[in-house]
Amino acid sequence: MSKLYVIHENDAWVEPLRAAFAERGLPYEEWFLSEGVFDFNSAPPQGVFYNRMSASSHTRGHRYGPEVTAAVLAWLQSHGRRVINNGRALQLELSKLDQYATLARYGIRTPRTIAAVGRQNIVEAARAFDGPFITKHNRAGKGLGVRLFEGIDALQAYVHSDAFEDSVDGITLVQQYIKAPEPYITRVEFVGGEFLYAVRVDTSLGFELCPADVCQVGDAFCPVGDTAAVAVTPRFRVVKGFSHPIVRQYRRFIAENGIGIAGIEFIADAGGEIYTYDVNTNTNYNPDAEAEAGIFGMREVARFLGEELGRAREPLSAARQPALEGSR
Repeated sequence: MSKLYVIHENDAWVEPLRAAFAERGLPYEEWFLSEGVFDFNSAPPQGVFYNRMSASSHTRGHRYGPEVTAAVLAWLQSHGRRVINNGRALQLELSKLDQYATLARYGIRTPRTIAAVGRQNIVEAARAFDGPFITKHNRAGKGLGVRLFEGIDALQAYVHSDAFEDSVDGITLVQQYIKAPEPYITRVEFVGGEFLYAVRVDTSLGFELCPADVCQVGDAFCPVGDTAAVAVTPRFRVVKGFSHPIVRQYRRFIAENGIGIAGIEFIADAGGEIYTYDVNTNTNYNPDAEAEAGIFGMREVARFLGEELGRAREPLSAARQPALEGSR
């Protein structure tokens, strides 16, 4: 019998999805792709495959999980299997430069960004910015590694120190710092290619922005934001009645790039201009924010995947029907 297959490398992030599958009685199997052996001359099983491989897998000791997953997705797609967040989506998950180049083709504004490889080249890239700037990894996740600098001297001291942390792919991004009038960003969630909700995320404690409980850190140091500020409101809050033309642009972007489930983050400057800076195809949801709003992302994901599984089974049933009729 065909079933759902969840491709991932982090048990903690899948736990809410397991509960949502159980509520609906959906058959599923997990493929934990940090390593393994795969016979690519065989045919993959029938079913629907949901890719949740993360760009931050290397921070959990799963350095080659994305590379293994890319090969497995190519295998699945070569056999015509239904893949949610396919190989193209994985490419976008693993490269912010790819994200920005692709977003631009859909008329979506991103912050000015310069890519650099090598410590001194990072410093030289930063000289193109007049004011504050951010460094971040091209292949990262959860906002880890994001640092704000007011000038070249501070950056130079950092990149030539033992504290410097290189991106796993060797590419560091030097990026325009967008100062928001209020310390928050907005994350727009999509399930099945359709808008689910938008969540406002307080950045006053930094940019460790993964919504899941397991991503929350007690000692929330990050050099971006006012670390002296104390959050007096929930850090994640679903925005009621969110409506913006950017949703239509995001919907087209994800539909044409193999993405079925994603969270896309943007920030607005003092003039109201919005800049999109991250696409998360391995999206998580904040349980407190969802409980307050009465909407639950993983339940919607389970509903969508269940519907996809039903559609995937229909051709199999239709293919069997003539043989059954002919045997009477």
